[in-house]
Amino acid sequence: MPLSPDARNLRTLAFLRIGVGVFFLIFAQYKILSTEFTLFQFWINKFLTEGGAYPFMAPILRNFVLPHATPIAFIVAYSELAIGLALLLGVFVRPASIAGLIFTLTLLFSSDYPGSSAPLWQYVGASLSHSVFALCFLSLLIGRSEAVWSLPSKHHALSSTSR
Repeated sequence: MPLSPDARNLRTLAFLRIGVGVFFLIFAQYKILSTEFTLFQFWINKFLTEGGAYPFMAPILRNFVLPHATPIAFIVAYSELAIGLALLLGVFVRPASIAGLIFTLTLLFSSDYPGSSAPLWQYVGASLSHSVFALCFLSLLIGRSEAVWSLPSKHHALSSTSR
């Protein structure tokens, strides 16, 4: 029996949610399980010296992030883990999507600046590694991706069959 368009849309959003969740778990695992992420200060300095940071972000990176680099590195790693788990399991999807959107936009503005004289298309091109995730998080905020293939949907299905 073919699925209704609504059911297909819910499954498509769930597939997107799970895919983004897996990406964030991969991002988190290398930060949590390896020593390479101790290079956090290196990357912030690189964004500042090579002009990757948008001008309004440079003082924040220089005056707040760098002096607190170690705790912020842990916050980043465990935030990615929490976002990834929430999306993969389909729990707290909206709060995780809000956090993911803020996180992704922060990364975009910290590292994707093409320069003040760049044409608009270069801003878009420079931001692709982050803007695509931002659009995914917006889609997860708008839709109901947790309606299928999630712990809440399993719980709901179990409770409705026990009646």
